[in-house]
Amino acid sequence: MLKIGITGNIGSGKTTVSKVFELLGVPVFYADEQAKNVMVRDAELIAGIKKAFGNDAYFEDGTLNRKHIAGIVFNDDAQLAVLNSLVHPAVFRAFDEWLAVQNAPYIMKEAALLFESGSYKKCDRTIMIDAPLELRLNRVIQRDGIPREAAEARNAKQFTEEKKIAMADDLIVNDGQQLVIPQVLKLHQQYLTMAG
Repeated sequence: MLKIGITGNIGSGKTTVSKVFELLGVPVFYADEQAKNVMVRDAELIAGIKKAFGNDAYFEDGTLNRKHIAGIVFNDDAQLAVLNSLVHPAVFRAFDEWLAVQNAPYIMKEAALLFESGSYKKCDRTIMIDAPLELRLNRVIQRDGIPREAAEARNAKQFTEEKKIAMADDLIVNDGQQLVIPQVLKLHQQYLTMAG
């Protein structure tokens, strides 16, 4: 089974593009959603987070205290690296479990930090969703209701678009000018052929 990684910087539209592949019958693993799930389900990860960030990292009902963790990691790259070093292996485990029950010519793994986390190494091919910075920032500001500075700060935590484009095998341009669906259909046919 062919494994395709799909990524893009914040506001690029990677989830929207992934949903188009899903409509074509392609199973998609959403790594960022799964990260939220494993943080409250994976016992090994929960223990690691409590050890690193204190028992206040979780409420008594077992839900994650996002505000507490965000307060620690948001402006501290070393603490963010600690959190990522705990979360990424748990997401990899969840992906492996999910993958074991899939039955399709190819699957996709959608992840904001596909290259940054190293998970692209477990993919046969990668797609980068490219969109101009201004457009991406405006999408994030509207979607999340955050100030421009916050959107810029989130974007700065990711590899540059140029670096990701250079690392990716395939490119989809989501600039509001070029149609996305024909680009998706072309890659879909290519992957079906590759999967044999």
